[in-house]
Amino acid sequence: MKRPSFLPVFIGTGFGSGFSPFAPGTAGAILASIIWIALYFLFSFTTVLWITAVLVIVFTFAGIWAADKLEPYWGEDPSRVVVDEMVGVWIPLLAVPNDENWFWYVIAAFVLFRAFDIAKPLGIRKMESLKGGVGVMMDDILAGVYSLILLVGARWVIG
Repeated sequence: MKRPSFLPVFIGTGFGSGFSPFAPGTAGAILASIIWIALYFLFSFTTVLWITAVLVIVFTFAGIWAADKLEPYWGEDPSRVVVDEMVGVWIPLLAVPNDENWFWYVIAAFVLFRAFDIAKPLGIRKMESLKGGVGVMMDDILAGVYSLILLVGARWVIG
């Protein structure tokens, strides 16, 4: 059988993190978190928020495209496709404050996202019934949105 081309594999597997033999989705979310932390140290906080928003938008569309290209080779919603986990964790990272507690919020964003992604409550599982790359991406996007809402709520309560 013919192999998929490089670009959808590179994007879909989250720059290769989806080939992790252990918990590829977690590996993709960890890589996305590391990328975000690197951005935090390289740019102003406002710039990091803008870059994060752009990453969410660009990789949502790129992920839909990549998953659509890869499903004929790897099957429906293949575990190696982790760009959805990357986008999903970047969404709650938009709620990280620019203060001394920023790192704890990064950890919370990661943990909340993975919890929602694994448990799939509140309509998240229903998103998987959408066809093709949209279905691959949307459950993780919704898990990310729920995580964002909880982190914004935590910031509001904590002050």
